Amino acid sequence: MPIITDPLFWALAIPAFLLSGISKGGFASGAGNAAVPLMALAIPAPQAAGIALPVLCAMDIAGLRAWWGKWSVQELRAILPGGLLGIALGTAVFGLMSDQAVKLMVGLIALVFLARSLWQARPGRVAPPPAPSSPRRGGFWGAVSGLTSTIAHAGGPPLAVYLYPLRLDRATLAATTVVFFAVLNYAKLVPYFFLGQLSATNLLTSLLLLPLAPVGIWMGVWLAKRMSDQWFYRVIYVMLGVTGTKLVWDGLGL
Repeated sequence: MPIITDPLFWALAIPAFLLSGISKGGFASGAGNAAVPLMALAIPAPQAAGIALPVLCAMDIAGLRAWWGKWSVQELRAILPGGLLGIALGTAVFGLMSDQAVKLMVGLIALVFLARSLWQARPGRVAPPPAPSSPRRGGFWGAVSGLTSTIAHAGGPPLAVYLYPLRLDRATLAATTVVFFAVLNYAKLVPYFFLGQLSATNLLTSLLLLPLAPVGIWMGVWLAKRMSDQWFYRVIYVMLGVTGTKLVWDGLGL
């Protein structure tokens, strides 16, 4: 079973999965969106998604243990059906998109999420009142999240569009997000297998990266309880900006 030997891949993959674990541990949830964009700088984006899935599934188990019982059942009922529908849509699109198209999509997702986050954090902005729960809106954004999650594990930004305005408390938001993506990630194992993304090379690479899962989760839980997100988010925004711009550049063939 051959493994990836490119030093650039490992230099990008190790911090990418640590960031994903930190995100799933409940700290700076936008960090998880950097994983596939970072690895896609060294390998094809679909392969990066295939390598990421088994590691993300392992992280989900640790994340569920960390936030067990703190999720919102009401919001999960609103977003999960749409999320599963999004997986079906993403599976249909996955096989029709070239590596260049996937890089363009992942890059645009990263840049749109970055622009939205910076706009919401602008000085002088008055926070609106909490939005009401809505199965219709939750189903729509859940489906968009399932679609982008299937293609590039980039379901965080669409889900954030629905969940963040609800102003859930920090633990409830983290736990609800962890459960949503745990269900989606394990459901994605089936289409990923038939799409050929769980090849011997990808699985062996995932196995070598697996020890990063509990380390990242522990770091996320520790940070969530002790530190503000402000500086961490600044680092993530810079990373997303650079990688998103590079992927869009490559996707457009410039």
